[in-house]
Amino acid sequence: MEELLVNTRYEAKTGCSHRGVSLIIQGLMLPLFGLRLAWRLALASWRCSLYYIRCTQAQVLSITSRVRKTLHGSSDDIGWLQHAHDMAPVEDGTVRFLELLEKIRNGEHNLPNSFVYLLIPGLFSNHGPLYFVGTKRFFSKMGLACHIAKIHSEASVEHNAWELKQYIEELYWGSGKRVMLLGHSKGGVDAAAALSIYSSDLKNKVAGLALVQSPYAGTPIASDILREGQIADKETRRIMELLICKIIKGDIRALEDLSYDKRREFISKHQLPKEIPLISFHSEASIAPGVLATMTHIAHAELPWLPLPKFGSEEADDFQAGHQVPVVIPISAAMAVCALHLQLRYGEKSDGLVTCRDAEVPGSVVVRPDRKLDHAWMVYSSRKKDPSEPDSCEMCEALLTMLVELGKMKQERDVSGAF
Repeated sequence: MEELLVNTRYEAKTGCSHRGVSLIIQGLMLPLFGLRLAWRLALASWRCSLYYIRCTQAQVLSITSRVRKTLHGSSDDIGWLQHAHDMAPVEDGTVRFLELLEKIRNGEHNLPNSFVYLLIPGLFSNHGPLYFVGTKRFFSKMGLACHIAKIHSEASVEHNAWELKQYIEELYWGSGKRVMLLGHSKGGVDAAAALSIYSSDLKNKVAGLALVQSPYAGTPIASDILREGQIADKETRRIMELLICKIIKGDIRALEDLSYDKRREFISKHQLPKEIPLISFHSEASIAPGVLATMTHIAHAELPWLPLPKFGSEEADDFQAGHQVPVVIPISAAMAVCALHLQLRYGEKSDGLVTCRDAEVPGSVVVRPDRKLDHAWMVYSSRKKDPSEPDSCEMCEALLTMLVELGKMKQERDVSGAF
């Protein structure tokens, strides 16, 4: 009996001790669990902080990159074609051009009637009814066959190249004469693209090409507007698409094709034929304060008929008919502002839209006049004309006369080389 009591007491003591140990262990586990939970929360908080720091760092780097790309602009692109490998050198023909211009001013006109002269307008020319009109009228009065290419100026370069191919072949087969091309601005790029892409079809139908203020290598205006990765690039592109595609009913590629990236890609694939003589004409716009007051005549507006009697007329039914008034806008002022912008930002001389270095075509004869001429001067007439200075019609005639001379010289060299 006593042994049973002893065992019972022992078991009771043992059970109590086990429960105590268990309680002690449980008491120790709670702080450990709390420490583990606190560690995990701290680790998660640290990881979350690192994630937000990395996101903020990426955003800062992205903004910094965009700011740097925006500020850098086209600094590395302007004049790239002059430093490209395997590009033919240019020849300065300014002196000969000035000699021919002086002869034309003195009434000596030597443009032959053995060619058809095709004037190719540039970007947005469809919205300027007087684009090249004065030059065409000037040539027609001399008895020359002169046409203005009816192309969609806001179409892409390759589209207009195809249209010009059809136009040139139509003129060639219709007249039996080779075609002499003079393209202004994007029109020169379109014409060069037609000769490059369809050289086998056109090299015997085209007598020469004069590129007047054409961004053959590209223009910083187009690149700076459409460059990806700069500040507000998507918003700017949407605005240009709205303006060109929706309002003007054109193609955004018309502007995009004039950027440096697109011109690099195109020139690397398509080379101009060496058989056709080329002239590159570029100029520098004036940034003098007086230019801001210069108005450019771009169109005529037809006033509606008004039932007002003519003064001094005794006829009862003799009324004034509707008449035209000139539409003038300050294009020269806009060109002066753009030229000043390119001068201050890049240190480059330009006509307002095209830098002088980007207008020189490899293998061409380059004309660099000293006179200050903006990008629109060669195709629109100014309201302030100086009779002592040559006008745009005479300059176009001098360029084409020089192009005819280059063609004759090239033929003579080819004949002498054959023997």
